[in-house]
Amino acid sequence: MPHPTRSETVKDVFRAYRTRDRRLMEQTLTEDFTFTSPYDDAIDRKAFFERCWPAGQRMAEISPEEIVENGDRVFVLYRCRTREGKEFRNVETLDFTDDRIRAVNVYFGAAYIDGVFQPS
Repeated sequence: MPHPTRSETVKDVFRAYRTRDRRLMEQTLTEDFTFTSPYDDAIDRKAFFERCWPAGQRMAEISPEEIVENGDRVFVLYRCRTREGKEFRNVETLDFTDDRIRAVNVYFGAAYIDGVFQPS
């Protein structure tokens, strides 16, 4: 059976986040995985699962809108809605080694509730 495309892998990761499928997420990340966001500076895989994975429970919805592959890097624009009703879009880059994700870098977008801007 052929390997999934990187875009398909990214869709699987977002589905794992939505469905809380940690096993799938663990299988998709390399052992030397790092995660960077405005709150996290290249944290390792263990710290990601301790600090970031539980935060996914706050999301009522997380949906990729656009996925672009560029060599070993995939760009994804996605929309989120928290259980409290806050909506926002973020962009991530996901760097691959073979068919697994080695690094994620998150860039936060503005947040809104019922269409009204919410300052950070």
